[in-house]
Amino acid sequence: MKKYINYIGILAVGLLLGWFFFGNSSGENTVHDHPETSETTKMWTCSMHPQIMKSEPGDCPICGMDLIPAETNHQGLNANEFKLTQNAMALANIQTSVIGNSTNKNGSIKLSGKIAENEEASVVQASYFSGRIELLNINSTGEEVQKGQLLATIYSPELIAAQQELITAAILKETQPDLYKAVRNKLAFWKISEDQIKQIETSKKVQQNFPIYATVTGTVSEKLVKQGDYVKLGQALLKITNLNTVWALFDVYENQIDLFKKGQNITVTTNAFPNKKFMERVDFIDPTLNSATRTVKLRVVLNNTNRDLKTGMFAEASILHSSNKKEDVLMVPSTAVLWTGKRSVVYVKTNSVEPVF
Repeated sequence: MKKYINYIGILAVGLLLGWFFFGNSSGENTVHDHPETSETTKMWTCSMHPQIMKSEPGDCPICGMDLIPAETNHQGLNANEFKLTQNAMALANIQTSVIGNSTNKNGSIKLSGKIAENEEASVVQASYFSGRIELLNINSTGEEVQKGQLLATIYSPELIAAQQELITAAILKETQPDLYKAVRNKLAFWKISEDQIKQIETSKKVQQNFPIYATVTGTVSEKLVKQGDYVKLGQALLKITNLNTVWALFDVYENQIDLFKKGQNITVTTNAFPNKKFMERVDFIDPTLNSATRTVKLRVVLNNTNRDLKTGMFAEASILHSSNKKEDVLMVPSTAVLWTGKRSVVYVKTNSVEPVF
């Protein structure tokens, strides 16, 4: 019996000591937690517009909804903030720069664009009769051709039959002059020259292949057929462009359209020849807005008789603002803007010590 009494005594002392050490510590922790919670600074944001951050509750200045407490992560960052390590900054090659307001003193606007061929000086060389291309004298695009140069030779069953008709009609031209005239006109319609028609009449021999001559002087910008192809009447063979003049096409944003007009003075430079400036005038402004880029095309005609300018080259233009007033605008590097569709986003470094954005 005495043995059980000793066990009970030891158990009672253990319970007393456990309450003294652990129960009292739990109470102290509970007391200390409340001041820390009360001292935490909360930020308030809008559930629909998380970019709104306020230090006290209220209404959203955009939609009027009640602000809610902003969530923070274990690093103490807000929902719209993130932090990178120095290694991550180096691996991602992230660079920062100080930005600010810039005054457009001289009222000039910079435009970016490309050099393109002058579509008004482009001609499609077509076949005037059906047949098979026996010989094509143009091997590749970029070749220079002169007006009257032999481009291709075509075998045409229709022309063979028409030549035989001409030989027969020439014999009967005294008795059937209308038939003779109709046959000659048909050959002339196929662009057979007067000298060729007279040669057929004189020799009374049918020519198997007929030539296609260049009607303009220029550069072959597109080759549409190959040797051995069968072509139809009116089918395009080559596209020939006169590159003595070229177009410089620039993108004008929707909010800048009212600043430009036809006939305005404009200065054009290219990346290939940065020291060479072209002083020209605005030749055309596209009346149709590109719904994908929200821009219109502005066109300038450039003299290219020395053939320095190549189609596809990047070009820049500087044009005077039509308004004389100065404007203060926020200038940021173009590489800093993230184009997300309906809006454009720029990340700002909020902490000068740590890389928090």
